[in-house]
Amino acid sequence: MRLRSFRAGDFERFYEIDQACFEPGVSYSREELARFLGHRNSRTWVAEEAGEIAGFLIANRERPSVLHIVTIDVVADWRRRGVGALLMDAAEKWAKDQRLALVGLETAHDNLGAQRFYQKRGYRKVDTVEDYYANGTAAWIMVKELH
Repeated sequence: MRLRSFRAGDFERFYEIDQACFEPGVSYSREELARFLGHRNSRTWVAEEAGEIAGFLIANRERPSVLHIVTIDVVADWRRRGVGALLMDAAEKWAKDQRLALVGLETAHDNLGAQRFYQKRGYRKVDTVEDYYANGTAAWIMVKELH
């Protein structure tokens, strides 16, 4: 498994993966995904094996000291095989190298698997936002302080 940067030709595959990973109202529209990828403070990591995308992570640098994880998507056949951890490791290492103080993200209130994954990585729940997603689902805001 290797990590690389986003290429414009990845866009349609990213959209397909995001639609498969999340239910409607949680997954992103093409326009939203394009906006996140094109944001001037955006950074994207792609996990690839034998030329096939296994997953990706999009993050934005916000304020002077925060990295916001916009989404982490892993293809179903690659889940529980370390792809998510590889992507998170890369984002967190980059944040540390940039001397950022905090990594934050949102996850659906009912996505217990994701919550456990993040908690094992040192993230903690700090707030909840009602109706965060377009389908009305609430989200947990989770953060990890970097040292």
